[in-house]
Amino acid sequence: MLVKENISNEAKQCFTNDMINLYQNSRNSFSGPLFSRELHTILRGYTSNPDPYRIEKKENNDQALNMASDLEVIINQSNDPFNVALKLSIAGNIIDFAANDNFNLKITIDKALRTELAIDHSIRLKHKLQTSDSVLYLGDNAGEIVFDKLFIRTINHRNLTYVVRGGPIINDATMEDAEYTGMNKVANVISNGFDAPSTVPSESSRQFQQYFSKADIIISKGQGNLEGLLPLNDKRIFFLLMVKCDVMAELLGVDKESFVVFNPASFNNIIH
Repeated sequence: MLVKENISNEAKQCFTNDMINLYQNSRNSFSGPLFSRELHTILRGYTSNPDPYRIEKKENNDQALNMASDLEVIINQSNDPFNVALKLSIAGNIIDFAANDNFNLKITIDKALRTELAIDHSIRLKHKLQTSDSVLYLGDNAGEIVFDKLFIRTINHRNLTYVVRGGPIINDATMEDAEYTGMNKVANVISNGFDAPSTVPSESSRQFQQYFSKADIIISKGQGNLEGLLPLNDKRIFFLLMVKCDVMAELLGVDKESFVVFNPASFNNIIH
């Protein structure tokens, strides 16, 4: 957990105790996204900072924005712009302080462009995008949002809505990040109305629920969104992510650090 705040040793010990108590009180009905939300609510109380990762998020946005022009050239000059933009979007998922604050974006981009997808439902994704009237794109992290923007430009769908978190949570993208990176210039942007590091439709705003229920296809970025949405077994959803932990690797039947485009309609044996 990367937070550049001056916190006393006593406060750190109190925070640790609060974290243990939170886990003990929630373990009978444990939900990763909701636990993380409550944990970071406690953290904000100790730091007196409503957005402890704001500086890091801006740094990640700036890093990605500085790379965007070169990456756009790579996309436009490739034989398959859709596939290249898709892989770059997944590479951007490495920017995730919840999983790892020590990442190398350039190495990950190079690996993503050279590596085959461990689960590859991209052909079905491309077909659904071409035949669907409405697209809902669920964002994940700051910085990563720039890579999503490149993919969305390549998709060039007339009715695509991009979704950000309802409030600051770890380094997840919010409306502030969407405006800073210019996502609002290439897509309709809404908030899901909930500040968990995932998408939990039952806890989200009425506006989001309406968009979610009406969407013909849903693109979901990252492990957090997968954790919140996988139990729905919704065949409209395509999960785009880099697998960052052993639990998710085992669940999906792939190696850790694999790149994945996964659609339940194409791979039903994963869902139990």
